[in-house]
Amino acid sequence: MATRLIHPDTRTTAPVPGTGAPTVRVRGLRRAFGDHVVLDDLDLDIAPGELVALLGRSGSGKSTLLRTLAGLDPVTHGTAEIDGTVSVAFQEPRLLPWRRVGDNVALALRHGSRASRRARARQTLMEVGLAEKHDVWPVTLSGGQAQRASLARALVSAPGLLLLDEPFSALDALTRIEMHDLVLALWREHRPAVLLVTHDVDEALKLADRVLVIDEGRVRHETRVTAERPRDLAGLQDLRAELLAVLGVHEGPTPS
Repeated sequence: MATRLIHPDTRTTAPVPGTGAPTVRVRGLRRAFGDHVVLDDLDLDIAPGELVALLGRSGSGKSTLLRTLAGLDPVTHGTAEIDGTVSVAFQEPRLLPWRRVGDNVALALRHGSRASRRARARQTLMEVGLAEKHDVWPVTLSGGQAQRASLARALVSAPGLLLLDEPFSALDALTRIEMHDLVLALWREHRPAVLLVTHDVDEALKLADRVLVIDEGRVRHETRVTAERPRDLAGLQDLRAELLAVLGVHEGPTPS
């Protein structure tokens, strides 16, 4: 079977979800390590400007799918087509300690003069609330600030597809809430397609247009979330219970 991974650097602005050709089109994607099949003829579409959350137990194929879409793992069976450039923000910020924060962000830019790249990095740091951190060393940042810098680096190139690999899991609860609000604000402003890998059902319901559950290498369940943002999770308890049941989690009654 023919294999393709397309990352053309042609995207300017993304249309609203549900219009035009998909930003991500995956068909029959298979990935195995020896006899262990991680992705099993997986199909997936993500519309331009759509924010999709991907849930699944450890070993279900979430990270392998993300790495494949990011171009870090090869496509050996099936097709994975992406319209636009791809950026990734990982669970760990992965900032280079020997480069200042602004230079870390500018690393994602492949074109333009050094001055123009630094100016673009400074502008993006301003968008994530770190304008004053442009010239400091990464070691001086808090965990939340480092994750903001990582997000700036992912957004600075105006990607068509933004991949978020559990970027909030190491943060404290209050910082996570701040980061959720920041991601939504940046998403509204730039409108990339987003694939968020998470273990947190509440996080998925709060952020996503669509929540997918992957199991044994295939998308087994899909839930659309149509509630307006910001969302009151108290009004989404039926969807929450549905997703938990699909994941094999059955909560007991709340203690009185």
